[in-house]
Amino acid sequence: MKTLFKTVIILVFAGIAFPANSYYVTYKEQYYRLFHIHHNQNPDDTMENIYWLEKAIKAPFCNPLFALALIETETQWEKYRYLFNMHLHIKLIEQYMFLGNKWNKRRAYFYNAPWRDQNLESLEIAENCFRTALYYWDEAIAWAEKANERRFRWMNLERVQFWEDEAFRIENGTLNYGRTIRRELASLQQVRERFQAMDTVY
Repeated sequence: MKTLFKTVIILVFAGIAFPANSYYVTYKEQYYRLFHIHHNQNPDDTMENIYWLEKAIKAPFCNPLFALALIETETQWEKYRYLFNMHLHIKLIEQYMFLGNKWNKRRAYFYNAPWRDQNLESLEIAENCFRTALYYWDEAIAWAEKANERRFRWMNLERVQFWEDEAFRIENGTLNYGRTIRRELASLQQVRERFQAMDTVY
């Protein structure tokens, strides 16, 4: 019994001293796999997604052998990179919109007057999120334009068909986050003006 106990203790300490090999996240594709949609979009979850997506944007691509699409030619590889960058920027837009909506105030009710300053601070956070999303929209358009060049016109990467659809929808105007974001910013400004006009004593 003592021998068994000693063996267990030695194994436990050996496990602590020699941890299992870690998995290093290096490439775009790896960071992208860490991004996930939560059922409830809590700010912490959204900020976690933003962190992974922004890391993905800065990371290098993995070898084409391990790409998320079937890559057989250099031209396919080029288009894949454009589509992937466009898609990452679109996901960042969505996450910043989710985050901004957590702080956005849709209406300025008269009974919110005692908390006018706090509401104005909340609107400022929302505006910063929306403006960041607008920046990423301009980037997404630039990548979509590259992916939609004439030389790629008859090339379709089936495993990332959704990305192909996004690029097509940006080109024909059916996907236009810029319009949505500007509408949100205009609405936010109207609510801000109502709060600014309030008397804090109610």
